[in-house]
Amino acid sequence: MVDINHVSPWKQRGSLHENSVMPGRQLKPDPMTSPLKQRSLKVLQIIPSISAVYGGPSQMIRGFSHALARQGAEVTILTTDSNGDNGQAPLDVPLHYPVKQDGYTIRYFRCAPFRRYKFSLGLLSWLYCHADEFDIAHIHALFSPVSSLSATIARYCKLPYILRPLGTLDPADIQKKRYLKYLYAAVLERPNIAGAASLHFTSPQENEVSDKFGTRTPSVVIPLGVTEPKRLPNPNAVISEFSSSRYSKSLPSSIAPVLPLKIPIPTHEDIPVILFMSRIDPKKGLDLLIPALENLVANGQIFHFVLAGANPQDPAYEKSVCDRIQFSPISSCTTITGFVQGQQKQALLQRADLFVLPSYYENFGISVAEAMVTGTPVLISDQVHIHPNVQEADAGWICSCNEGDLTMKLLKALQDPNERHQRGVNAQSCALEKYSWSTIAQQTLNMYHTILEAEGFSHKAPKVI
Repeated sequence: MVDINHVSPWKQRGSLHENSVMPGRQLKPDPMTSPLKQRSLKVLQIIPSISAVYGGPSQMIRGFSHALARQGAEVTILTTDSNGDNGQAPLDVPLHYPVKQDGYTIRYFRCAPFRRYKFSLGLLSWLYCHADEFDIAHIHALFSPVSSLSATIARYCKLPYILRPLGTLDPADIQKKRYLKYLYAAVLERPNIAGAASLHFTSPQENEVSDKFGTRTPSVVIPLGVTEPKRLPNPNAVISEFSSSRYSKSLPSSIAPVLPLKIPIPTHEDIPVILFMSRIDPKKGLDLLIPALENLVANGQIFHFVLAGANPQDPAYEKSVCDRIQFSPISSCTTITGFVQGQQKQALLQRADLFVLPSYYENFGISVAEAMVTGTPVLISDQVHIHPNVQEADAGWICSCNEGDLTMKLLKALQDPNERHQRGVNAQSCALEKYSWSTIAQQTLNMYHTILEAEGFSHKAPKVI
């Protein structure tokens, strides 16, 4: 649950300089008398891209906005047409015009002139001209020009804003290009953080480890949500259809022809399926998982491994993982599907006996929550920040980030099908209780109202045209 006490004390704004902390009292709106409660909040969600190539953080914004809209908010997403940083064509979407979808509105803008760095002059100009039409802005991602400059404009226009770092304030992440990031922070992100109404973290662990660059900005912990999927009546039919081809059409042409993908995914229940479904990235712990699976083969353990994911941002790393598997003892019991979505994704989640993600760092782990809500037990590292929920609910197994512990936990999970089933039941109950979009939307709206009441933005008069 969100702790509203975390979002105080509040700061005055209206300046591009760092704001001082108000020494005033705790302010909580009365839901019966607040004028904000009598009308729909007008909320901006700002994110550099919502293309599927950028993974879960970009995709969750749709479910988040839909849930807020169902609770009565008027939600507009501002984003770009960016669709990858390695020469991919931009998204084929209408630019500048409002696109209505699932109760909310999306406005796409051209990502230009610096496509790789997510810059959009059109988006920033629109925000500057229309900021006064909204009550609050929720800005996702730091160290991205679209997000950073949007926060600067919001502060200048006196539009209260919340920042969701997406793990970018983790000290380990900051160490990547640290000199450039500290310079960037000094110029943009430290003032942005200092001027924010709140930082939005998705787990207590992310909140604890994040580097706030010496600011005293309050923070709130609200997890991400998942939607309970509609179960497929015959997932094996879907799996058979897309796993019987020589290689997945979603894989890059430079990689697909060399992959050992003739092995179909088994549809009979006596062979347990281990599923990795995430972006293929160095931080995901595949350098631990592949050797651990090789240890299982050496131990005579029967299983089938499915690697579902891609990384258009780093195709060289993706190819190195595929090459490693091709010449590994696990090649004869592995299927590499590439990126999956829709029915293919749901079918794999339903068929999987165990979902595994031994990441070195995950500020939340939306793919873990998706597996849990499907009823699949999970094996995750203690650096996936929702692991306390998994442990508390007995919804899977937790390992440290080393090959030996991961191997032991895999063996333990595979050797007891009854325990896997029970932990899958526990996983689904946990996900439905803690990661329900409707609950998360209500928590978020409570945060918005508290911020606006505390800052005195109790009502915005409609614009006179």
